[in-house]
Amino acid sequence: MSDFKVDYQTNPSQYRHWTLSVDGEIATLSLDIQEDGGILPGYKLKLNSYDLGVDIELHDALQRVRFEHPEVKSVVVTSLKDRIFCSGANIFMLGLSTHAWKVNFCKFTNETRNGIEDSSRHSGLKFVAAVNGACAGGGYELALACDEIVLVDDRSSSVSLPEVPLLGVLPGTGGLTRVTDKRHVRHDHADIFCTSVEGVRGQKAVDWRLVDAIAKPAQFAEVVAKLVKQLPAHSKRAGVAAKGQGVQLKPLHKTATADSLHYGYVQVDIDRAKRTATLTVSAPKTAVPNTLEAIQQAGDSWYPLQMARELDDAILNLRTNELDIGTWLLKTTGDAALALQSDAVLVQHQAHWLVNETIGLLRRTLARLDVSSRSLFALIDEGTCFAGTLAELAFCADRAYMLALPDAPEQAPHITLSELNMGYFPMVNHQSRLQRRFYEETAPLEAVRAAIGKALDADQALALGLVTAAPDDIDWADELRIAIEERAAMSPDSLTGLEANLRFAQKESMETRIFGRLSAWQNWIFNRPNAVGDKGALKVYGKGEKAAFDMNRV
Repeated sequence: MSDFKVDYQTNPSQYRHWTLSVDGEIATLSLDIQEDGGILPGYKLKLNSYDLGVDIELHDALQRVRFEHPEVKSVVVTSLKDRIFCSGANIFMLGLSTHAWKVNFCKFTNETRNGIEDSSRHSGLKFVAAVNGACAGGGYELALACDEIVLVDDRSSSVSLPEVPLLGVLPGTGGLTRVTDKRHVRHDHADIFCTSVEGVRGQKAVDWRLVDAIAKPAQFAEVVAKLVKQLPAHSKRAGVAAKGQGVQLKPLHKTATADSLHYGYVQVDIDRAKRTATLTVSAPKTAVPNTLEAIQQAGDSWYPLQMARELDDAILNLRTNELDIGTWLLKTTGDAALALQSDAVLVQHQAHWLVNETIGLLRRTLARLDVSSRSLFALIDEGTCFAGTLAELAFCADRAYMLALPDAPEQAPHITLSELNMGYFPMVNHQSRLQRRFYEETAPLEAVRAAIGKALDADQALALGLVTAAPDDIDWADELRIAIEERAAMSPDSLTGLEANLRFAQKESMETRIFGRLSAWQNWIFNRPNAVGDKGALKVYGKGEKAAFDMNRV
């Protein structure tokens, strides 16, 4: 897999596994996974089991619902296969995959599930899982991400999380956490549920809070339709009046070389000797359209939307395809006034569906950066533009270095805050990055708020606690070189654990618990012989052999 490059760009004409249809305010995402349609060779996607390619299509379909179909307020997720909703992640794919592939697959899968919940929470786009057949493992996790779950009551269809008894692993990309934190399934019921292969069906699934409703096959469609119409009472979506007014998401203009990615507003340059990637994000090159009509006409080339799509794609490409590039250097460029003008437009029109969805995409993209297992250093030097939304990149970073030029103030870099820095882009723990930075202490946050709109030089930013260090031009190059070289010499495993703990140090949410458990428990279990050894459960699954477990519990 090391030579295989994943491309996260697709469109409905290329889908092999999902069908997206829209009828008024209701969209339907139907799953019909093609057995021979795996993203890699060597396994068949039987029983509506999925791999990364299936999830890439789902992520794309969700983006198209958000931006191309503003009339949609509810999404039904269902299956086109008879008596099978989804059997989860393909076991043979997992058995063949490297550890890194499994981890990146699980992380992207869960970010997509989190995105469903994010759209429900912030846009009022509601999701109903119409579980019309057997629903297991990651298939049930997809259902769990929806607002409501309706299970067909046909005496055979059930929901299950059978990873522990069948595979020797965990439903660790969100299953356990959503069962407890989201659905409040009693822990003893959850214990039985997660250690049984057959799962739970019928009224018992309702009684245990595993699903919200059941319906006989003859009434199933009617029950789903009724529920779908009830959900979006407080939607921020535009509704049927906006039919045909969506923004088409055209393919990104991207130029890739062996050591670089170039987009319109994002550039990635890789230094393989130093194991660094420099991500440079540009401010708008001209004033951003500031009327709703002009924004609509700009479409997917509207700066904040285009920049967010490009940055998201760059993060995913680096995370999946450049495993040993361990330090990402975050830079910006451009005119701060234009960056702040773009932010002002977002604030002014935030109630409009397109602006709200664009803010949502920025929020999810920055959150994807937070949970990436890479060291993040922000470099604020001459010509940079850490203003407003672009300043969030510095606040994402594990460290931020800002050049001080006391003898040449006219050339000195600045940080300028906007209203968007004060909570519009919460991390997955639902804190703003400044709240995280200052542990929600009142005095520093009030001082930062008072500085909104002011161009802060290195000394001012350092005094406010916005940067880590402010070397002058004499020390700048050496201090950065030493910091980057030291980072590259440290254990990547320990750095991943360190960074995740420090980035999410105070507040917890369902999402942080999902990522924490994924990192700590599932990663460990995925490396153990009981799962991936020659006689491990993942390796012998489907071969007629019995797994051989080391029974040591320590």
